[in-house]
Amino acid sequence: MTIARNQQVFLDSTPYYHCISRCVRRAFLCGEDVVTGQNFDHRKQWIIDRMLMLSGIFAIDVCAYALMSNHYHLVLRVDVEQINRWSDEEILEQWCKLFSGNTIVQKHRAGDALDSYQQQKLQIMITEYRRRLCDISWYMRSLNESIARQANLEDNCTGRFWEGRFKSQALLDMQAVLTCMAYVDLNPIRAGIAVSPERSDFTSIQARIRLWALQEGETALGRVEVPNSFRPAMLLPFDDNNNDNMALPFTSHGYFELVDWIGRCARPDKRGAIAESAPDILLRLGIEPEFFLKQMRSRHGFHAMMGTVSHLREAAQRCGKRCVRGIGVAKRLFGKESA
Repeated sequence: MTIARNQQVFLDSTPYYHCISRCVRRAFLCGEDVVTGQNFDHRKQWIIDRMLMLSGIFAIDVCAYALMSNHYHLVLRVDVEQINRWSDEEILEQWCKLFSGNTIVQKHRAGDALDSYQQQKLQIMITEYRRRLCDISWYMRSLNESIARQANLEDNCTGRFWEGRFKSQALLDMQAVLTCMAYVDLNPIRAGIAVSPERSDFTSIQARIRLWALQEGETALGRVEVPNSFRPAMLLPFDDNNNDNMALPFTSHGYFELVDWIGRCARPDKRGAIAESAPDILLRLGIEPEFFLKQMRSRHGFHAMMGTVSHLREAAQRCGKRCVRGIGVAKRLFGKESA
């Protein structure tokens, strides 16, 4: 049975969410159609450009992304503190970057006087716009509708381009966020279309490595060539200075080391191989390395929520559920923290 979207977003429990959108039928988001020989890789840049634009409008940060042939993954963070800091005028300004607003909004922004009824309606709309600007459904709608229109125009067709709804999974703690980000960044390597993280085109790990290379000259993965056309995506940064409460609580070097380690173990010709020593970032978060590698290959076992046993049970209680899917996997994956 389909679950209502408001039952899959738990801002009281977590601001982090894993979202997946998939094309309908044989529609191509990207990649090459083996029947017609037509290549659609240019559509990847449509999504990157749209993400860049939306990052400057919504109070929603992109932590990770991966664009595949018929679907894409996003790891998002809802920034409730930012939306609460915006004034009413800032809310209207942000909203009108995407939509024109009704006649009352247009009249107000033009500097015309409003009567008392119009003022009340304006305040109601501002409250609604404030809610929408930190709403994952509105973010995904603003991203997907634009891409669908462009794709249908290019294909000279009408109708659905995406499946009816995007999938959403709540990431309840940093263990879940790290696991899901690594899973998303390694999609091209698992699919056999990339041989290393820095060569995984149109992924956040490649963008982060290139940005790091521009800033530092080298990365945890060695020397990296950065194309002149490279434009850094507006990704939520890592806490490289250990003092940024708004950043992801990992260092760039630690995350690059982790993804490189997993990537080597996940290669098709080395399936099942486990490195002698696991990256420190796993040990610090109490994640079991061997089972972590197994999850990177399938990530089955979790459903609407992902996290340690204690966080899964707390979130289930808030939702009025007796249990949630994934308790067994959480015990094996995050056993130390959950004990």
